[in-house]
This record gives sequence, C-alpha cells and structure tokens, in this order.
Amino acid sequence: MTMKSLSQQCRMMLLVIFISILLAGFVPFSFASPVIRRFQFNVEWKKVTRLCHTKQLLTVNGQYPGPTIAVHEGDTVEIKVNNCINENTTIHWHGVKQLRTGWADGPAYITQCPIRSGESYTYKFSVIDQRGTLWWHAHYSWQRASVHGAFIIYPRMPYPFSTFPIEAGIPLIFGEWWNGDVEEVENEMLKSGGGPNNSDAYTINGLPGPLYPCSSRDTFISTVERGKTYLLRVINGALNDELFFAIANHTLTVVEIDAAYTKPFNTTAIMIAPGQTTTLLLNTDQIQIPDHSSGILFPMAITPYVTSSFPFNNSTSIGFLRYKSRKMNKLKRKTKFPSNQIPENLPDMKDTAFATAFSNKLRSLNSPLYPCNVPKTVHKRVFVTISLNLQNCPSRKSCKGLNGKRFFASMNNQSFIRPDSSILESHYRKIATNSYSTDFPEKPITVFDYTGVNPLTKNMNTEFGTKLLAVPYGTNLEIVFQGTNFLSVENHPIHVHGHNFFVVGRGFGNFNAGRDPAKYNLVDPPERNTVAVPRGGWAAIRIKADNPGVWFIHCHLEEHTSWGLAMGLIVRNGAGDSKSLLPPPDDLPLC
Repeated sequence: MTMKSLSQQCRMMLLVIFISILLAGFVPFSFASPVIRRFQFNVEWKKVTRLCHTKQLLTVNGQYPGPTIAVHEGDTVEIKVNNCINENTTIHWHGVKQLRTGWADGPAYITQCPIRSGESYTYKFSVIDQRGTLWWHAHYSWQRASVHGAFIIYPRMPYPFSTFPIEAGIPLIFGEWWNGDVEEVENEMLKSGGGPNNSDAYTINGLPGPLYPCSSRDTFISTVERGKTYLLRVINGALNDELFFAIANHTLTVVEIDAAYTKPFNTTAIMIAPGQTTTLLLNTDQIQIPDHSSGILFPMAITPYVTSSFPFNNSTSIGFLRYKSRKMNKLKRKTKFPSNQIPENLPDMKDTAFATAFSNKLRSLNSPLYPCNVPKTVHKRVFVTISLNLQNCPSRKSCKGLNGKRFFASMNNQSFIRPDSSILESHYRKIATNSYSTDFPEKPITVFDYTGVNPLTKNMNTEFGTKLLAVPYGTNLEIVFQGTNFLSVENHPIHVHGHNFFVVGRGFGNFNAGRDPAKYNLVDPPERNTVAVPRGGWAAIRIKADNPGVWFIHCHLEEHTSWGLAMGLIVRNGAGDSKSLLPPPDDLPLC
C-alpha cells in the first residue's frame, strides 16, 4: 500500500512513531504486540582472577557479572535455569512484581524449593506495567555475591524524561569481591556467631580498578562520545554495603528508581543501597583537552556509605569514563590513568547529610501517563522494629560475638527461620504444617526508647520462628520500619518481594504516631521495591496488597538476612480467577 492510499489517521500514527524514534535515539521501545522471550542460564563454576588471587567463582554461563536480560514491557519471559554445580541454587528476579506468578519469584523455601544439583527449573512470568532498570540474582545462601546481572525492561512508549536522543544505555553493577570463598565466609560467620570478614574490594561490573593490587588491567572503562546523552543503569549488587557513586566533572540527572520514573533532578553524586537501582542521564558535555591515544579519562568511583560501628571495608573502587579520541582507532597503547583518581564530588564515607538530602529529593513522576497511585486510606497499620540482637551461647568460648554471645537480627523481636519446605506451596495446597504461622506481631512486644537505648546494656533475646503477616486481597497496608539502637544504629535496606510500595515518610529518632503521619507525602512519594531505612530512624511505606501469594520481606544486607532480619507477607486470593494465584508449574522443584 502506498503512502497516498493510507488514511489520515494512519499517517498521523506513522508521524508519531517517527518522532518518537527520533526522541528516543537508539532505545528499542516498541508498539508491537508482546512476545515470549526465552533465555537459558547455566549456573556453573569458572576460574576467575582478581587482586592476584585465582579461585573458582560461581557464575551464570561463565560470565561475571552474569548476562543481561533485556525484554519489553508486556513480554512473557521464560528463563530455564540449569543447576550445573554440586549444591542447591535459585534465581530471584529482583523488583519484578510477579503478578499471580509467585512460583517464579525465587527465594529459597519461601516461594520454591531450591533447584537441586543436576536439575533445572524454568521461571515463567510476564512483565506487566513495569519499565526500566531492575536486576536478577541468586537467592540461596550468599550466592548472589557473583551470581547476578541486569534485568532491563524497555518501555512501550518513549522515555518521558529526555528531549535529546539517547545514544546508549550503560549498565553499572556494583559488587564486592572476596579473595577467599564466599560460602566459607558465610559459614564461618554463622558458626562463630560473629560478624563476617569484610570483602577485599568493591567492583564495578566485576572489576576492582587500579587502586587495588594487581588490578590496573581489571578496570572498567566505558567509552563515550562528546556531546551525547547516555543512560546509566546503576545497580547495587553488593552484599553488605550502601554505596556512594560519582563521576568527576559531571552532573547526573536522576530519572528513575527501581524501575519507576521520578521527577528528574540533577545531582553531583548518588547514594544507592543494596538491592536498589537508579537510572541516570549523563550528558558528555565536558570540553576536551588535546586528543591523545587513550582518549580523555574521567574517574568514576564507588565508596561505602558507613552507618554502623562494626568493622567495614573502607576502600574505593575506580572505573573511568573515556571520551573517545580521533586517534583511538589509529593507535592503541596501554591506557595511562590520571594521577588524581578519586572524584572531588564523591561524598565522604560517613556523609549522612548528603545521603538524607539525596533521598529527600526523590519523587514519583506522577504524570497523566504515569500516575502515582499511593493509597490515600489505610486498612491495616503495622509497626516493625528492626534490631540487631545478642543471643546467649551454649558455650561462651564458641561464640565470637560481643561479650561471648552470638549476633542475630530480628523484626519485632522475631528472628526469621527459613523452613525446610516451600511456604508458598504449603499455603497454596492448604497443607497443615507447623513449619510457619500467620501470627507475626503487628507491633513490638515491648515499647521502649528505640533509638535512645544504651546499645550494650539494653538488649532482648530474640525469639526464633517463621511467623508471617496475612492480609486479605486488596488491603491498603502501611508498615512503619523503625530502626533501633541495639548494638549499633545502622541504615537498613528493606526489600519487599511481589509489590512496589510508596515511601510516604522518613525521619530520624523514634516514629511518633500522633505527629509524623501529618507530614506524609501522599501526592508524589517515591515508588520503590527497596527502602533504605535511615540510620537511627524510621521509614513508612504504603502497599496495595493486590498480588496473591507469599512474599519475602527482608534486609538486603546479606549478613542481616542470615541473622534473621526478615518476615513474610501472605496476600490471600481475591474473588475470581483474575485475583487468585496461578497453579504451580509442572517442573516446580521438590524439597
């Protein structure tokens, strides 16, 4: 059919598509119908060398970080995971809502039994009403230290935040490297009752950078062209640290967090907690100095945001943004790094003022196309204290925690124990079991000055169990996470599976139920799947519990989850099939 024979309506549609393509640059958004996208993951060992140490590293398809999953909004995704190692594993698609497909969520013993050695499981789910940067990672033991990768959802409509063509997207995955075996680090921590050994380096896309021994060649360098706009997809995959990130001489524009659009704002740096993602616009607008063979290098850096009195890794990882030089294609020489490698705009490790100001700037876009559907009314309120705890040991000599005791962690004094079977399967099949209960306390068992106690003398022995909170379908749920001063005040990144939520309030000190709700933001609060509860403070979130199933809620500091800082949420089926959990797949792993 020729252009002349097309109707005026079709001509207008083609014009809209053409303009959208110009605005979006390379971005592969699509008006085409959703499709099924299939991937295969082989969880396997591979020899990897960093910091002069070679070891067997757990990987997916031999890649560290693992392969990027790229899909479009509305697509159905099928990922076959083959377990090629001699231990259990699972994969979690972090931030994907898993609407009615909790069987594909991934946390071991919560929504599935682990995938056994030599067996496989195909995760099947649809990406509905989500777009942006998420990620995937192992959700068994501490395997996510190296088993992780980007999960990118391209939108069906052009990006709402840029009038300039976007040249390319650049995933930046932050992580940690241990010279030793990560499983041994975890096992020793649990055996001794003390804290884990700190990592030996931070990494950017698996590379530690030139500030570490033997690592000049293991440096991430992203080559860009001057005068372009790039999309930085930043993911904090670190096990135990919040991180600051900055690029020398560049201003960054925040446009999305946890795959939800934000009101854009400029910043010289960001704070990002484990589990969180932040998408940034980068304009390569720096004036070049005379060309040389390696291009113009601008350091990018990550360093920990330190909120605890416990020992920490106080190192900094460096990568580089390289402006392409005309001579680069003609002459290739060894890259010479600049002598001053730490950006001046990188915050100090203990800069809580910057972290707080950055978090306070985050707002939902709240536009006609992307409204902020924060629940204005609440059906149930839950108040949850987040605590580190000391527990008596059978023998003082066997424990390396404080005062000869063991470290644990809890929510409302309940230290979560994973059962040896799938909670979701027991819930779905209505199996009578004593492996879990639905009596999670909705407020602390004892009221006290949560952030003003003496951290060493005021302590309660935590109770161990598997207690979950159960709510009807459609419940507007408010949860206030209250940090405590037991052992140490600390920033806690709390991740909620199966739902996005709105951070309606944050503050320092003790939450005041009579005063603080009046200051909630119910207009354009940030939408997230992981909230960084402030050091010595609280965060209030609101959830529309409209996804039936069993969902894990836990601290994304892996050491704290291992100590029991977790709980579970059951959302019961609603009326009708469209509001009910789908049946389990035939290849669901067995315990």
